[in-house]
Amino acid sequence: MAFIVGDNCIKCKYTDCVAVCPVDAFFEGPNFLVIDPVICIDCSLCEPECPANAIFQEDAVPEDQIEFIELNAELAQKWPVITELKPAPDDADEWNGVANKLKLLER
Repeated sequence: MAFIVGDNCIKCKYTDCVAVCPVDAFFEGPNFLVIDPVICIDCSLCEPECPANAIFQEDAVPEDQIEFIELNAELAQKWPVITELKPAPDDADEWNGVANKLKLLER
């Protein structure tokens, strides 16, 4: 079972999780990160590193975020891999905890 990135990462895009991933399974979009479920080895190192609590094991994704399972798989095929820590957006803390941000996702 892979891990996935959920709604709260949108517009927060903290990259603490990327720094601990041993298999480079994270991919970066303009305002969101995703995990490639094929590459992810289910090591769980990324989950506790996420300041936004936006990473879930695939079988524990909140009911209202099920669509993020498919979204992670889809966007990981389109976006470039990210392997190093980057600064979060200046307004990341303001967006952390805001619900229902899917409409704000930049593809």
